[in-house]
Amino acid sequence: MPIRREHRFFYPIDWPQLSDAIRFRRARGRCEECARPHLQRVFHLGDGRWWDAEISGWRDGQGRRLRQRLRDQDLLARVRITKVVLAAAHRDHDTANNEDANLAAFCQRCHMLHDRDEHQRRRWHTLFRRKAMGDLFQGPYSAV
Repeated sequence: MPIRREHRFFYPIDWPQLSDAIRFRRARGRCEECARPHLQRVFHLGDGRWWDAEISGWRDGQGRRLRQRLRDQDLLARVRITKVVLAAAHRDHDTANNEDANLAAFCQRCHMLHDRDEHQRRRWHTLFRRKAMGDLFQGPYSAV
């Protein structure tokens, strides 16, 4: 995931090289949480289960192979296709802690799940800011 311009000064100058080392040398181009392969299009069901073409089978959200067959009759209607992109993430959310054990290679799904609390906090902040702006320029909201 690209780093926002306003957050670039939080990361070390060699972040691109550090990220490459984590994503491609250590993780060998796969998500360390669910094992999805980098830059591949994968079929998934939206709940974490995805089709791994290498093993010709389904995996769950933790990368474990599913033993039972999927029983849904409308399975084809639920299947989506996503291009997987790996990103290096800080496990403790501290961008100053660039220890090897603190860095992980996550696909976009696992990265969003890992940062869920931060995304919810931003969403609430945006919601309250919009409400305050509405109060400022349009007066109190109606009770309807």
